[in-house]
Amino acid sequence: MEDQDILAKFREPAARNVAFNQLVRKYQTKVYWHVRKMVIDHDDADDLTQDVFVKVWKHLENFRQDASLYTWIYRIATNECLSFLASKRRKFLLPLNDVGAELAAKVEADPSLAGDEIELRLQKAILTLPDKQRLVFNLRYYDEMPYEQMAEVTGTSVGALKASYHHAAKKIELYINGTD
Repeated sequence: MEDQDILAKFREPAARNVAFNQLVRKYQTKVYWHVRKMVIDHDDADDLTQDVFVKVWKHLENFRQDASLYTWIYRIATNECLSFLASKRRKFLLPLNDVGAELAAKVEADPSLAGDEIELRLQKAILTLPDKQRLVFNLRYYDEMPYEQMAEVTGTSVGALKASYHHAAKKIELYINGTD
């Protein structure tokens, strides 16, 4: 079902719940994996995905369609991830490196994330990046999102995103080659 059809159905009071269920079915998996790549832990990703859709439910009525529905939902998910990671750092008074190390340990322990040695090394390299750089790398590398759409999701200019991706890729290359 197209986004416009879902939105039209959502505006009908009698069909609101059905429309929202269709929206969740359409985007739940994408949102979950977007969140999971940022927070690593399945339970955290599950909780955050639910939080994202609660926010979507609360604010969908006011959605202005300045961007696509997909982009709007990804922006909510992105903000939830960044807030969660910042909160985690504040709560445990952890420096950035300790959070990265904690997430790397989760990557190693989670059989669904463990691939071959190269994939595991890539995941660990990605976790060494600052949160926003990691986000940009994940959106571009895994989700193959165009820079223009990434700009809508992150509220960042295309030029800054290209630079961020370039720096992230260089850091990952250095890490994987063992010259980190």
